[in-house]
Amino acid sequence: TAGTKYFVVGLPDNAVKESMFRVESAIKMAGYHMPRQRIVINLAPADIRKEGSAYDLPIAIGILAASGQIDADLLTQYFIMGELSLDGGLQAIKGALPIAIQARNDGYKGFILPLSNSKEAGIVNDLDVYGMQNLKEVIAFFKGTEKFTPIVVNTRDEFMRQINNYEQDFSDVKGQENIKRALEIAAAGGHNVILIGPPGAGKTMLAKRLPTILPPLNLHEALESTKIYSVVGKIPSASALLTERPFRSPHHTISDVALVGGGMNPQPGEISLAHNGVLFLDELPEFKRTVLEVMRQPLEDRKVSISRARFSVEYPSSFMLIASMNPCPCGFFNHPEKECLCGPGVVQKYLSKISGPLLDRIDLHVEVTPVNFSELSSSREAEKSSAIRARVMKARAVQDIRFASNDSLHFNAQMSSNMVRQVCKIDETGQSLIKKAMEKLGLSARAYDRILKVARTI
Repeated sequence: TAGTKYFVVGLPDNAVKESMFRVESAIKMAGYHMPRQRIVINLAPADIRKEGSAYDLPIAIGILAASGQIDADLLTQYFIMGELSLDGGLQAIKGALPIAIQARNDGYKGFILPLSNSKEAGIVNDLDVYGMQNLKEVIAFFKGTEKFTPIVVNTRDEFMRQINNYEQDFSDVKGQENIKRALEIAAAGGHNVILIGPPGAGKTMLAKRLPTILPPLNLHEALESTKIYSVVGKIPSASALLTERPFRSPHHTISDVALVGGGMNPQPGEISLAHNGVLFLDELPEFKRTVLEVMRQPLEDRKVSISRARFSVEYPSSFMLIASMNPCPCGFFNHPEKECLCGPGVVQKYLSKISGPLLDRIDLHVEVTPVNFSELSSSREAEKSSAIRARVMKARAVQDIRFASNDSLHFNAQMSSNMVRQVCKIDETGQSLIKKAMEKLGLSARAYDRILKVARTI
């Protein structure tokens, strides 16, 4: 018939509609032909929007099978995904790991996908994963003209081989022993921290080394974080698993959608990418107030719920927040040596950019002072991250025993108010002290709970 020969139905987005140009070119480059009849590709279920270019390969194989150029009976045993280039090569796709897990759960024998995604999908047990370089290889696989071996990734070996591969160390930081102690307490109990101090005091340097003293990811956490990174296509092709705790440091110009996730086609945001790791917000007052406010609920719930008219999604976001800020716009308010140049009212206006409810959700507020010359020039070697981590892991082991009966609790910062009352019992002297502090400082009920959580960690 005259006019359009190819139709894709079932709510395809533009990338899926354009796939027919890539599919036709790839099939011809592989030495096969497109049928001359009109072709209708139905993507079911029809009421769910189909996005991305991962449908290219299954569409191409479906056309070849429907036209009798390859055997259609074999296709029912295999899950097929991949983006095609015009010359028939296979490009990486997003979400290979969760797709592989779903393929195994649905009872498929194997999963055929681009070679660059094969290690990522290969960690799934009881599923034959075949990484292919081009359409020709996929056709040869189904025709049986070539033998292909499924990729095998030993998850535990892969995990142990790459674990704790940090380049930075706490021993790089001169002085600041009190700040290191505060970060050790935060790491032990999973507490949120804000560092307040002048420029050049080492706030950023200390924050970037926080992951090096956190306990190593366990296998469950590594798989959980890897799935999130797989969905957004951020896993390096040479890696099968994330083995280091995530450290995310978004710029202060970030939007609220980019931070918490969402959008027209929902994607995990920075707080979900920091799941099981650290989210570092440098120069906190420079972030837009709306951006900081949308983070309040995920900080409390440790998950992000995004609702739209047609669907809702939920992303995990259990992270440690570490923020830093200057005490004023010039950075030298209350500095022991330099004079603050900020005018009257400027400091208060600067600090008011951060709301009380957000600060209330940060357990440790730490003042960072400049490092003096004697500490800076000292040749004495500072304590290494490995020694600090050993103490942190010892503290976490105690918490593992404490929360052994509750699968959703892993460290003190996750305790509910009811759990705090059970675990953090204080005597009359302690009650009197904390009562005076609350009355003098005007602390909230949430702050009361957080004081007890930090005290329990110490």
